Amino acid sequence: MNASRRSLLQVLPLMGASMAFTPAFANEQPIESFATPYDKLPVHANGARPILDGMTHAGAHLEVHETILGPGKMPHPPHHHEHEELFLISKGTLEVTIAGKSTTIGPGSAAFIHSGEEHGIKNIGQEDAQYFVVAIGTETPA
Repeated sequence: MNASRRSLLQVLPLMGASMAFTPAFANEQPIESFATPYDKLPVHANGARPILDGMTHAGAHLEVHETILGPGKMPHPPHHHEHEELFLISKGTLEVTIAGKSTTIGPGSAAFIHSGEEHGIKNIGQEDAQYFVVAIGTETPA
């Protein structure tokens, strides 16, 4: 586990999250405490690695996942949704576009997307980019 993963795990308790390993998305069960080695977290075909998904003790929905994104790739087209997102960048160079304004960010950087704002993310570097997404609030049904 490198410092970026430790940093993420230090941030989560500050957000009022007691965490549990729940690989299924849209889980409405309370998040329980857990510790899971990185290599035991499942990986989806799109490169996302779910870390947790559920309800905090305060009743807020919290979902966290890691993505490793190849050079020139986007996880999906620009979009918007009801929940808010915090991106924590640990490796690579990403272009984050929020409400039409693009910013280039790298390791140690963060981006926050407010509810309803159109946003997109693209790896504009020459190597894989690694980032964590912390989604807070209600999920919008697909």
